[in-house]
Amino acid sequence: MAATDATVALHRDGGFDPAADVEAFLQHLAVVRRLSDNTLAAYRRDLQRLLAFLNENALADWRALDPEHLRGLVAREHRRGLSGKSLARWLAAVRSFCRWLLRDGRLDGNPAAGLRAPKVGRKLPSVLDADATGAFLDGIAGHEDDPRLAARDRALFELAYSSGLRVSELVAVRWTDFSPDRTELRVVGKGGKTRIVPVGRSAREALDDWRGFSPGDDWVFPGRDGKHLGARAVQIRIRLLGQRQGIAQRLHPHLLRHSCASHVLESSQDLRSVQELLGHADIATTQIYTHLDFQHLARVYDAAHPRARRKGKHQA
Repeated sequence: MAATDATVALHRDGGFDPAADVEAFLQHLAVVRRLSDNTLAAYRRDLQRLLAFLNENALADWRALDPEHLRGLVAREHRRGLSGKSLARWLAAVRSFCRWLLRDGRLDGNPAAGLRAPKVGRKLPSVLDADATGAFLDGIAGHEDDPRLAARDRALFELAYSSGLRVSELVAVRWTDFSPDRTELRVVGKGGKTRIVPVGRSAREALDDWRGFSPGDDWVFPGRDGKHLGARAVQIRIRLLGQRQGIAQRLHPHLLRHSCASHVLESSQDLRSVQELLGHADIATTQIYTHLDFQHLARVYDAAHPRARRKGKHQA
């Protein structure tokens, strides 16, 4: 009770002081719940991560903190290597703190309720960072003597990274699947489910170059006997290009999809949009979200994807 009274006193001037709230909560744990010094130290470390997140996002009130923020923070820390066990402990600390704020009348609900940490022991997919991805894509033409093959490879892998496509989706793209200006692509994913994804500037430029080499083809990436290019051929090609560029990491098509998701998520922290972009029905490290309209997805994509920047006032 004393801890709550102290917290109320801190807020009489109407200011928002999250660090003071954390200290008051820790005092409550020490006095009312009589937790050990080691346990209090663990709570302090966990809540410092929450304070840093609030500061980064300039949240002006506890009510501005919602489950989406916390999901984004969990995903970010997981990608940085924090274990599922540590994240589960962190979420428990945040839930306890939010319950305390709720009792104090400064939250209308607990934003951490129902959130789960990624499963312990789940291996994260490997990714290339944004600079390494850009260097790989920009280096394709310089490591292929055949201009036609270089144009195809650049279009192939720019599109894979730009739109986060599965290799099966990538090879099955037809020119008629694009919008007239090629800023959008209709993709048929797993289970025959259709989604619309954005296509970034770099990918559009590469596709325009490649179109000049294959003006009469229906498939964007044609193979033999009127069929599209095979997934195995794409796997072999990206591995060869990585070796030619001296990239130590073994490259595979899904690496570009993982990298796309990681880079957009890291920049936007909008998990629902990333889920929509990738066409996931379920993501083990997140939760199922409601459908987003394409315009919101496009805004998040344009702002977050490293190779989808706008030039001036007009889309290039």
